[in-house]
Amino acid sequence: MVFITFICNQNRLFLMLPKLSPDHRIEGLNDVTVCDFWAWAYSDILSNRNRSIFAEFLAGLALGITDNSRIEWDAIDLRYKTFKIEVKSAAYLQSWEQKKVSNIRFDISKKKAWDAFTNEYSKDFTRFSDCFVFCLYTERDKNSANVLDTGKWDFYVVLTNDLESKFKDQKSIALSRIQKICEPVKFSNLKNRIDEVLAKSSTEKENVIF
Repeated sequence: MVFITFICNQNRLFLMLPKLSPDHRIEGLNDVTVCDFWAWAYSDILSNRNRSIFAEFLAGLALGITDNSRIEWDAIDLRYKTFKIEVKSAAYLQSWEQKKVSNIRFDISKKKAWDAFTNEYSKDFTRFSDCFVFCLYTERDKNSANVLDTGKWDFYVVLTNDLESKFKDQKSIALSRIQKICEPVKFSNLKNRIDEVLAKSSTEKENVIF
């Protein structure tokens, strides 16, 4: 396996695995590829973990930053230009049997997280990102469920500073509260909305008086 080495601005070395090609063969298995493994392991995209990773992929794809492989366990989900983005997902439908659709809440808790670029844990519990992207799969009919249909996803983009000021140390937030502070967008407009929100973040930082 070939590693790609990055030199971080903290003068540390960071190793990242390259993206595998779908037709990359599994050694010792005739005509079996990594795509066969992916199909076996991740076809249930409606499950919480796989849906969350798919939501990260959609946000990264919208921003054009999916050329490198996903970093597992990093402090934040996406690094875009000089910004850090946290992606959260939720859905009314689940993989298991439901008596009713799920209530929508998103995790916004402060964490003591590990940074993949510094290989260090934070000293304090905090929210690391510049903004949150809350991704909601909106389908309510299980017979029509298709997580791969981007038209059934809504995206809410909120500055982390706004979460800090409005919700303090709150650990989760209901969809209804998010809808009071921002409007949803579809995938086609996601990049523009993220850029707009992050531009506001940059303006706020420039206006800080030291």
